[in-house]
Amino acid sequence: MNILSIQSSVAYGHVGNSAAVFPLQRLGHTVWPVDTVQFSNHTGYGQWRGPIFAANDVAAVIAGIGERGVFDRCDGVLSGYMGDAAIGAVILDAVAQVRKANPDALYCCDPVIGDVGRGVFVRPGIPKFMRDRAVKAADIVTPNQFELEYLTGKPCATLAHVLEAAAAARALGPRLVLATSVLRADAAPDTIEMLADTAEGAWLVATPRLKLDPMPNGAGDVVAALFLATYLETRDPSKALGDTAARIFAVFEATMRRGQRELALIAAQDQIAAPTRRFEVKKVR
Repeated sequence: MNILSIQSSVAYGHVGNSAAVFPLQRLGHTVWPVDTVQFSNHTGYGQWRGPIFAANDVAAVIAGIGERGVFDRCDGVLSGYMGDAAIGAVILDAVAQVRKANPDALYCCDPVIGDVGRGVFVRPGIPKFMRDRAVKAADIVTPNQFELEYLTGKPCATLAHVLEAAAAARALGPRLVLATSVLRADAAPDTIEMLADTAEGAWLVATPRLKLDPMPNGAGDVVAALFLATYLETRDPSKALGDTAARIFAVFEATMRRGQRELALIAAQDQIAAPTRRFEVKKVR
């Protein structure tokens, strides 16, 4: 698969393209990364350095890829942290170019807005752009629980609530919603879940909630990339959900064993390729 990935990049650690590209490559996919920012490290540290690229600069890189005449071989577009709302229009234009060249290509939007405990952490204008334009243009969206609630205005306290919110998100435009980092009152203790929801059905997977403090940044970026890749290969949301859960859990386990804040993607690479521990995927609708 060939995947155009448009999102942030950091020199130290793993978020954005610095989280998504290596796992995709380890699975045998070709990635065309376009960076929206180049930071020293992710913003969760409270201090960072580096530029947010101007929308024109991001557009120029995408135009250069298009000039190679390869968009007809692009299977999917992945977007994440934008840095600035003006870059959003550039991303949607890139999606339109790819779809024109290859109508079967899918756009997966990770609507990075915020998270539980931190609230909204992106620049003004980005949340509105995500809700009003990006999600509507996407085939797949991968919000965390906070973002799902933000996009739909619906609480996610129970499984019934999560299903209702996922359906509301689909009603905005995407055919598939992957809700990540789901923590609900009626779940099994000490678990964290992901839910894949389509018009044809919904599937849930739970994994143990490991004690990672602080929780590593970039996990959502890895999940979006892994899910898109498997879904492109199989067109099976249940299969994509199960594979993604197994792979990200292996990354979390490796991170916990090493006692580090950044995701242990390199250490977990063999488990990303062939995870040994699997988790039951249940059909819930």
